[in-house]
Formats: sequence, C-alpha cells, structure tokens
Amino acid sequence: MSRRYDCSEPMERTRGIAEAVSAVRRGELLVLPTDTVYGVGADAFTPAAVQALLDAKGRGRDMPPPVLVGSVRAATALVEDLGTYGQDLIDEFWPGALTLIFRANQNLMWDLGETKGTVAVRMPMHELAVELLKETGPLAVSSANLSGEPAARTAEEAEKMLGDSISVYLDGGRSGHADPSTIVDLTGPVPRLLRVGAIPEDKIRSVVGVLLTEEDEAPEPAELTAAPSAAAESKPSLTKQPQAETPQPPAEPAQPPAEPPADTAEAPHPTDAPQPKDD
Repeated sequence: MSRRYDCSEPMERTRGIAEAVSAVRRGELLVLPTDTVYGVGADAFTPAAVQALLDAKGRGRDMPPPVLVGSVRAATALVEDLGTYGQDLIDEFWPGALTLIFRANQNLMWDLGETKGTVAVRMPMHELAVELLKETGPLAVSSANLSGEPAARTAEEAEKMLGDSISVYLDGGRSGHADPSTIVDLTGPVPRLLRVGAIPEDKIRSVVGVLLTEEDEAPEPAELTAAPSAAAESKPSLTKQPQAETPQPPAEPAQPPAEPPADTAEAPHPTDAPQPKDD
C-alpha cells in the first residue's frame, strides 16, 4: 500500500522523509521531487531495488538509471576521478540540472544495469531532494513515469502511472521546470554533449572550451568518398596503353581494385557510455 506525504506541511514533511528513508533501507521504491521533474528512486547499492525501479518503469537493463547525490563528496566516492573538466563543471553547475557521466569506481559493489563501467551522476538543486539524499546516500533515480510517457511534474501524475509499485510518494508541489537535465559525457579526452536539457550548450562550452556534439559523429562527405576515389585512381588504366606498331595479343583483363578498408568510410563510433533518456 502506497503512502503519500504533503511535504508543504512541516509535520508531514518530517514523517515523509523518515518513511522514505525506511523504505529505501528495505529495498523499496519512492517518488521524490527534483529541480527538473519528479523521480522514482531506489538504493543505488541494492541490485534488487534497482531492478524493481526498471520494472516499475517498464525499462530494460540496457537503460541504466542515473544516480543522484546530496553532496559533491558523495559523487567523488562513486567515480574513478573527475578528469580534466569534471571539477570545473561541478563548480559552475552543481547543484543543478547537469548530469555528468564518469568512469565508475571499480571498487563499488553495485549493479545499475549495463553501464559499461560508467555512472551518470547529478546533485539536484532541490532542498527536499538534497535533504533526503543526505539521509539515504546515493539513490538510483529515473524520471517518475512509465517508459515512453511524459515525465511526471507532480506527485499525483507520478502516482497515476506508477501506483502501488511505489512505497512512498513525497509531494513537494509542482516540479521546477519540464526540461530534463543536460547530459555531458566525461569518459573520453574531450567532453561530449549527449543531451541538451535545462542547461544550454553554450553555457557548457563556456566552461570546457571544446565540446563534441551529435554533429561531430557524422562523417563529412569527403570522408565517405576519399577511399573509393583513391582506389579508383590506383586502378590500372585500360585506355592509355601505348599502341604497339605490330598487333599484340589481347591484354589480360584488368584486375578490379582492391576493396577499401572497411573503416575508411565508416562514421566514428559513438561513445560507449550509456545515454540516459531522462533525469
């Protein structure tokens, strides 16, 4: 049986947070407000709870949830390191609507799904969410909706979709805005913008300087034609053979040019990091 708490009332807020913490420790799910949309959360270190989260949304393990934290210190414990740009982006945009993807700390015992050794981390700018996260520790949190449906912006909308699969609903009023968080992948040498959300691209670029986007994934037309052209130039000519003064036997048929290497016209592979579809 689900329980819903109106967190605009001080006593209800206190009871709601206490019940939510207990639910997390039991491996159950909760719904909480954030600065973007409402999220459904589970203990990031309880694999069964994370799987229950994916099941409640109707998602597979190939779409692992991001992790929300209540402090920068908690985030740094989850990752190998912040890399060249991580600290600058955190200083500028956290708490806030920026999700950063790092290489995960290999010493942690958890299972968020098929993450390929990465983790997407965010510290929300929402007082109630941060207060809860400081009590529970890192939570695996995805948008509070069924997969394919619009993200909930109120606890009521979330409850209509998720029902009794959630133990505790924390009602913090309407969420801040409908835009999801912006996602930047920091697992490579150059930051890569995976999704434009509440924080625009130009603001991210003003901090990191260079930023790869979807346009950088597509090969230029010249790249697609360079290899075949080169192969054609190396093809033996059949029209410029010197004319012999006496009849010559027919020339051997020209051999077709070798096939260009398979990767010469192939678009660059996208990052191996998972690409969260919501907050």
